[in-house]
Amino acid sequence: MLKISRRQFSVCSAAVAGVACMPFAAYAKTTLRFADVTTADAPRSQALVNIFAQELGPEYDFRPYFGSTLLKQGTELVAVQRGNLEMAMLPPSDFAKQAPEFDILGAAYVVRDAAHLQSIFQSEVGEEFRKIARERLGVEILAPAYYGARHVNLKGDKKVMKPEDLSGVKMRMPGGESWQFLGKAIGANPVAMDYAEVYTGLQTGAIDAQDNPLPNDKLMKFYEVTDQIVLTGHNIGFGLLLIGSSVFEVLPEAEQRGMREAAKKAFSWSTEEYLRQEKELVEFFKEQGLDVYEPDLEAFRTYAKKQYMDSPLSSSWPDGMLERINAI
Repeated sequence: MLKISRRQFSVCSAAVAGVACMPFAAYAKTTLRFADVTTADAPRSQALVNIFAQELGPEYDFRPYFGSTLLKQGTELVAVQRGNLEMAMLPPSDFAKQAPEFDILGAAYVVRDAAHLQSIFQSEVGEEFRKIARERLGVEILAPAYYGARHVNLKGDKKVMKPEDLSGVKMRMPGGESWQFLGKAIGANPVAMDYAEVYTGLQTGAIDAQDNPLPNDKLMKFYEVTDQIVLTGHNIGFGLLLIGSSVFEVLPEAEQRGMREAAKKAFSWSTEEYLRQEKELVEFFKEQGLDVYEPDLEAFRTYAKKQYMDSPLSSSWPDGMLERINAI
């Protein structure tokens, strides 16, 4: 007997009388258009194409659009909600535009490292954020994807040992209140700029600095137009792989679980790749002539915490959430 899934059955039941019901793949695949700001050769991009898409199987047509080639950065969530896109990879700050509770996940020095990130989303805290995304935003969070620790990368030879040393420094940050405040929280003067424009911005002097994980700095060749990297580690760069609830909820439970497992497997690989690159890239940037050093991290942590606690942004953080995340 032919076994078919719930999705396949809906197609078969609509078949014209007298036409045998064929497997779903004979009619159509589930199209999953995906958009991300990063390049196609980034580890997380490779993980999605080479692992996630392959694990999904032939019933899915995964169509990735990297480098903001399909949508402008910051517009992806609304596109998913409107049905113009099925999947995206977004930082917590993009979720925070509609669900301010997410802002805490992108705050300086809250998520500590890759292992802490995974533990958060395997805990009750992670389930609470998934519920908010599902009920308030109409999207399902499949898995977090680690990108690396964000560090300050700037022009000039002035040493940056404490937040006050970044006073007046025009540092590119993505658009949006959460990102802009992150720049302010470490002492810089944040400037909104699209990721694809950062190289030219540094080259022309429109900005003095940018912050990104080391693998991104190499991919985008920012080291060609900067002089130093200050290992502030002020933010753990990560994205949350999401899919529209209207797409996800009609899938059989087995396929939902399979999709989550495929995402987890893909990002397990990319996380290890990012961690490997981070270790190696410090020496690479030194060889390229950049000054790479660690500042007074305790001074940065103390300064950033005070900035957030004194800001209205922290009023959106769920009661006791910071303590719960710290305890994980």
